[in-house]
Amino acid sequence: MAQDSTLALTFRCAPELLPILPPPLPAVQGLPAWFKAMPQKSYNPMAQEESQTVKRCPPFIDAMTYGFLMPLPCDLKVENGEFSWDFDPPVNIANTLMRSPISFHDASQVAGTPYHEDDRFIIKFNNFWTIETPPGYSLLFSHPANRPELPFRTLTGLVDTDAYRDVQIHFPAQWHNADFTGVLPKGTPVAQCVPVKRESWIARIDTLSIEQAGNLRELRQSMEKQTGIYRREYRANKR
Repeated sequence: MAQDSTLALTFRCAPELLPILPPPLPAVQGLPAWFKAMPQKSYNPMAQEESQTVKRCPPFIDAMTYGFLMPLPCDLKVENGEFSWDFDPPVNIANTLMRSPISFHDASQVAGTPYHEDDRFIIKFNNFWTIETPPGYSLLFSHPANRPELPFRTLTGLVDTDAYRDVQIHFPAQWHNADFTGVLPKGTPVAQCVPVKRESWIARIDTLSIEQAGNLRELRQSMEKQTGIYRREYRANKR
């Protein structure tokens, strides 16, 4: 069955850049090697038995596989705290002066936040794609879900990309691993974007009824006796 085109995210770049840029990737296709290699079960010394790992946890997996990943446009070498790259994009119809994969924010721009460090810049991953969402939808940009091994931490932001669609959105990040030496390869996810439908919400505070408390106990007991109930009976299809 064909997907409803009104729910498409449209990523655009200058035609001259299309042959050299890695495209935004559905997050389900960008799972890291450590996740693919990890076991579904591991020995639990406290319980003295095999227990399921997060590889069998639908909420953990759904967070990592929902939305799209924005990729690093080229290899980024880091040595002795210095960044270097070999990236020379051609002049293009957008006539942009942006030619490097990263730039920087002065630390003063995050003064008063936990991201602030006097002697360290906030890096900014430059993005060469514009993004358009359907009317009424914004994009939540964040650090790639459950990816603490990355040497940076992307700041979170919400952008109304149905209207703000004609310019690139860049991704500020804290480079938290000062000891990192090596290469971030081209295609490394630097941000995850998740569509969000804009609606007004309120918090309604309530108490459990007798029936609801009974349902809670029954479901909890069922989950203690067998695994996979959430995945089989409650998990919604997201693709």
